[in-house]
Amino acid sequence: MSSPQNPPPPPPSAAAVTQSGPVVVSSASPRERLESVLYELRRVIVGQDRLLDRVLVALIGRGHILLEGVPGLAKTLTLETVAKVVGGDFSRIQFTPDLVPSDVVGSQVLNRQGEFTTRLGPVFANFVLADEINRAPAKVQSALLEVMAEGHATIAGETHPVPKPFLVMATQNPIENEGVYALPEAQVDRFAMKVIVDYPTVADEEEIVRRMASDPPVPKTLLSADELIALQATADAVFVDHRVRSYAVKLVNATRNPADEGMGDLAPYLDVGGSPRASLGLIRGARALAVMRGRSFATPQDVHALFHDVLRHRVVLSYEALASDVTPDQVLTAILEGVPMPDVSLGHGAQEDAA
Repeated sequence: MSSPQNPPPPPPSAAAVTQSGPVVVSSASPRERLESVLYELRRVIVGQDRLLDRVLVALIGRGHILLEGVPGLAKTLTLETVAKVVGGDFSRIQFTPDLVPSDVVGSQVLNRQGEFTTRLGPVFANFVLADEINRAPAKVQSALLEVMAEGHATIAGETHPVPKPFLVMATQNPIENEGVYALPEAQVDRFAMKVIVDYPTVADEEEIVRRMASDPPVPKTLLSADELIALQATADAVFVDHRVRSYAVKLVNATRNPADEGMGDLAPYLDVGGSPRASLGLIRGARALAVMRGRSFATPQDVHALFHDVLRHRVVLSYEALASDVTPDQVLTAILEGVPMPDVSLGHGAQEDAA
């Protein structure tokens, strides 16, 4: 990680960026283009490199992301900046206990001519921030569920598709215990990843104060929605060896049946493990990481790097685990250590650290 006082220099092969609008970098590779995007994001967001990396993985892998952290850690600013750099439409929904489903997906309204017309809600945008999602009741959360899972919303019997690309980034505050509603398991499972956002270091916080107190940096647009869709298609074409798939499935199966992988001592701590959707999320994320690392193939290290983010919100711990102060990340770490990583050498750099 570079020094917080000086953001990393942009990739030398990336095209220059102007204030006038999107820059087409037709000669740059997908990795170079994404490095330029990361550089631009880091000009605004300080000390959250892992968060930025995972947001791009979610974008390229067509997955939604849930952020958990105390207020003031730039969760909202992150998505606003991503929307500006990528060039998509941004919408923010502040979830509150009095929110109703029509406030999210839209409704039919009566115009002056006496006719009903459909007014689409704020969820119809490329980037949707569901701020403090656990403050809204289950009826509102279920309305968002259809959009996240199916890519469309139904209003008065008519189906309306959301624009592409489409990313929902939700935030929740872990310290609140009044006026909040726990997300149902079906809702949580629709998020490809859950990222824990922690406090910045002292040096990073000093840099945040320096940048934001005087002249906050303004992000520049580097991509268009069509270019992002092309990058998603590049990720879809990434080769996944059968040993990499097997490794991902073994890891997920260990959260359901730890004894199958020789870790029966973890069984008392687990009530519910990851579903096949978790295995799919690991592979999609691994493909996205491969594109970001400049590879045409996924490696076991890609799966290993994303395991906590993809599974921490999908495992349900037992009462015994909660009584023993065991956390999901501790269980997942034990699984990573217990399931051997296959040796898959597909080319130069295949064994690089993808974290």
